[in-house]
Amino acid sequence: MLRELKEEVLEANWMLVREGLVRLTWGNVSGLDRERGLFVIKPSGVAYRDLTADSLVVLDLEGKVVEGTLRPSSDAPTHRVLYREFPGIGGVCHTHSKHATMFSQAGVALPCQGTTQADHFHGTVPVVRELTPAEVAEDYEGNTGLAIAECFREQGIDPLARPGCFQKFHAPFTWGKNALDAVSNSVALEVCAEMALGTWRLDPQQNGLPGHLLDKHYLRKHGDGAYYGQG
Repeated sequence: MLRELKEEVLEANWMLVREGLVRLTWGNVSGLDRERGLFVIKPSGVAYRDLTADSLVVLDLEGKVVEGTLRPSSDAPTHRVLYREFPGIGGVCHTHSKHATMFSQAGVALPCQGTTQADHFHGTVPVVRELTPAEVAEDYEGNTGLAIAECFREQGIDPLARPGCFQKFHAPFTWGKNALDAVSNSVALEVCAEMALGTWRLDPQQNGLPGHLLDKHYLRKHGDGAYYGQG
């Protein structure tokens, strides 16, 4: 079942290791077949070197395991909620990459400071509020997804234009048009977080990228008239 999607999700999880975004088993990627209402995700706690396409787990959007003998990632409910709340996405990535996690733990948003970030995020990467004790006790992972969706809805942020966030006290989540795109956004977020910390050390008053440059760099890759790349 979903052999092509499984291979893509497997490659996306291996990409986390190659890009230095994960240590131990601190991360996961999933990919969605929206037409069939099924998504594929890494199994919980399995070392990346031991992953195979057949070890991945298939779930429906109600959270029921459809295929697989291993327990799905503990973050699967968060992925499921994001697929439901953000209709345009096809992949979700969660890591504890060092610099992006610093922003999450500190509860600090990442304003767009330069064109590197603007190529991937059309504005500030937001912080999602911490969960209440009741939300943690009731459904920690599911409510994490709901809090992310709430943040984007209340701040009027297009999740496709800013495909990532910092979950306060936790770590970053990103998403994209598919699993590999979601990981690419995690790579970009980690690099931009590291760059931001260095920028603020050099100039604590740096106030962010001017709007005309932000729009130019984002829209030349993602707008209707995009001309970056080979099409």
